[in-house]
Amino acid sequence: MSSLRLSDQLCFPFYAIARGLQQRYRPLLEPLGLTYPQYLVMLVLWEADARSVGAIAERLHLDSATLTPLLKRLEAAGLVDRARDPADNRVVLLTLTDAGRALRVRAEDVPSRLLASLGGGADADLLPLKTMLDAVLRAVEAP
Repeated sequence: MSSLRLSDQLCFPFYAIARGLQQRYRPLLEPLGLTYPQYLVMLVLWEADARSVGAIAERLHLDSATLTPLLKRLEAAGLVDRARDPADNRVVLLTLTDAGRALRVRAEDVPSRLLASLGGGADADLLPLKTMLDAVLRAVEAP
């Protein structure tokens, strides 16, 4: 028989961890002028510049409507440019500005500082956990 106790729910630890991690990121990202969702967008663009809004939304598991206001704020901050794709006017492309590319250098230590804020350890120590979380994410996304 399934339990309706909060402590028995699979979803709750994921929810609480996500909120806690976002709180840990806040002081690391404030000096960069980024919120956590903006940081995620910048990570995607730092991996490969000039992506469509749809591709970014897919990569971040967000819908375009949720992403658009966030992208407008990044554009207003001078970190990205938004423009229609000349090959398909329906597609909006996001590209990093010089300031957006320069911010990458300032953000390089964010992952290690986050890890240190969680009590240290090495990335290798967390690899089994990351592998399990990736498997759960794939299972959740499966039809």
